[in-house]
Amino acid sequence: MSWLSEDDDEDDDKYADYEAKSRPNPKGNRARTKIRPEHKDAVTGRVLTVDRGRYLVLVGEGTPEEHEAIASRASELRKQPVVTGDRVDLVGDTSGIDGSLSRIVRIQERKTLLRRSADDSDEVERIIVANADQMLIVVSAANPEPRPRLVDRYLVAAFDAGITPILCITKTDLADPTEFLKNFVGLDIIVVQSAEDKWPIETLRALLSAHSTVAVGHSGVGKSTLVNALVPDAKRAIGRVNTVTGRGRHTSSSTISLRVGDGWIIDTPGVRSFGLGHVNPDSILRSFTDLAEIALECPRGCTHLPGSPDCAMIEQIEAGRLGDIGRYRLDSLQRLLSTLA
Repeated sequence: MSWLSEDDDEDDDKYADYEAKSRPNPKGNRARTKIRPEHKDAVTGRVLTVDRGRYLVLVGEGTPEEHEAIASRASELRKQPVVTGDRVDLVGDTSGIDGSLSRIVRIQERKTLLRRSADDSDEVERIIVANADQMLIVVSAANPEPRPRLVDRYLVAAFDAGITPILCITKTDLADPTEFLKNFVGLDIIVVQSAEDKWPIETLRALLSAHSTVAVGHSGVGKSTLVNALVPDAKRAIGRVNTVTGRGRHTSSSTISLRVGDGWIIDTPGVRSFGLGHVNPDSILRSFTDLAEIALECPRGCTHLPGSPDCAMIEQIEAGRLGDIGRYRLDSLQRLLSTLA
């Protein structure tokens, strides 16, 4: 016996033809997809500086159409930092005219990355610049006093990143840097010296030619003054050293690329510390080239720390190899290795 009436059959037909409405996409009408556009029409640029989510990008570098454009970062790159020195691909309005805004959709493969952490125990790294191939380490002979340990840290970061270091000693009219420079006799690095208002501009221009050089240094050593001497239009803020504490004030707050002839100098804010929490301790030895040669004779797995059994480095330095400076170099290496162990 059927309990269905003729009216029930009509209701079934009515509901069979009914199509339920789909829930609207709250973020738009287009269906979500993981397929990203290829942006084949994108143009390439060099990131010159970053300011509160906006990027100043040089487009058409080295061509008659070279110009600067302002860009934002595409949403798909929100978890990827875009830093000074990056080569990026842009879409949208790349004309650079007032009010225009393009969009960074790709970060090209980086050749080098200079990084630091807040301190040695912090493994979270902060990228300072990308694609630099030289590091200009600016140190003052006095006021503030030179800090060899900080220079060691810069060297470690440079060698870890595959960047060639250059040492620039400023304010040599105030003190003789000879004793300080003995700390680095064993390293094959170029040293440039300068006095107040007597910058070796031509020497520095030759060193920077055809290179991308990041300038680093303790606050107050004269780094921004040096940059202004190389690039008169830079107008980088210059600080003064506190006569009581002997410390420099942080003045430059941004990282910026400036053209020097056919090369680039990247000025960075002055720092009082340079954390190496991101660096693998095994790579530190590469920055001490004089000791690395001796370390080849050490047993496998040697830590080179005080008390390491059969450490050829310790034995030979104590025997007088590399002279008195060798002991200082070994001590500096061991302090860094101990910090990061």
